[in-house]
Amino acid sequence: MPPLSPRRPDLRDLDDAEVLALCRELGQPPFRARQILHWLYGARAGSTEAMTDLPAAFRTELARRADAFLPSVVKAQGAADATRKFLLGLADGQLIETVLIPASAGLYGDRSDRLTLCVSTQVGCAYGCRFCASGMGGFRRNLTPSEIVGQLLVAEREGGCRASNLVFMGMGEPLANYPNVLKAIRILNAPWGVALGARKITISTSGLAPEIERLAAEPIQVRLAVSLHGARDEVRNGIMPVNRRYPLAKLMAACEAYQRTKGRMITFEYLLLAGVNDAIEEAPRLAALARRARAKVNLIPFNEVPGTRFRRPSDEQCRRFAETLARAGVRATLRTEKGGDIEAACGQLRLRELRGHAAVASPRRAC
Repeated sequence: MPPLSPRRPDLRDLDDAEVLALCRELGQPPFRARQILHWLYGARAGSTEAMTDLPAAFRTELARRADAFLPSVVKAQGAADATRKFLLGLADGQLIETVLIPASAGLYGDRSDRLTLCVSTQVGCAYGCRFCASGMGGFRRNLTPSEIVGQLLVAEREGGCRASNLVFMGMGEPLANYPNVLKAIRILNAPWGVALGARKITISTSGLAPEIERLAAEPIQVRLAVSLHGARDEVRNGIMPVNRRYPLAKLMAACEAYQRTKGRMITFEYLLLAGVNDAIEEAPRLAALARRARAKVNLIPFNEVPGTRFRRPSDEQCRRFAETLARAGVRATLRTEKGGDIEAACGQLRLRELRGHAAVASPRRAC
């Protein structure tokens, strides 16, 4: 069981029925719940004290029961291509990342007016994918629903814009934080919450087969993306330890079950790593898996992470790989790299911050 957040409960951890129940418990009329929800998601208040149309005594009691905390911006970076990355501080001092990505990043053939927010679901990650910076700083804990939703509220405030799409592709494994992620999605989707369409939300997983099947049974219409990154067990075993627990046979069975139940196309994310999985001979294997699961493929040239041994393939190699998939009858998108000049890959900014603090605290120890 992952460690829980040590902080107090937050009003954004509650759904509308729970806010109504709290108001009744405190002797308040039902319309107070609507006022609170407006302050949380309409006005996006960062404290109960800001809810000025509530009686002062009620605000005091709310503050005694729960917070209305929003993450603080520790660091913000803007890339030349308009990608914006935020390092956010939580109430207990932990750090997470969220990234605003313009449509030209090539996510699923996005329209030019589309703005995607990539959010984190855990502080760090326990799954240890060899190419990813998220787990290098260690796994700390799951995020709560309010900490997940709070990333969108803060990013939109800081960016002065409204995200049209949201992807759970930041730090952490979303399906390893299943209850909190599902509750956050309900809040994001609800008309009393953020009111973001469910089909504008994508959950990405490294391959937790049982949770994929569990997600298929949920009455929500979110998209599913699977971080495949290898079309053979030998490849996935070398770069994604999760594959030893859920090898491709189990993962593909779960993907097929999901597709049959939902009737919606899955996306296979495929990070192109030079000399690891980018050989043209791998493309037909990937195409066979995609056809089997009725999936489209999102090819992602590696955004290099200091401290890993992996390198980005040449642009020509990436193009040839994509063309081979297309000739095999698979819908494939080659994502244009975004945010390379601001370390936009998952976990890079947090890792640099953690290493910086370690260097200050222990100057004799190499980072």
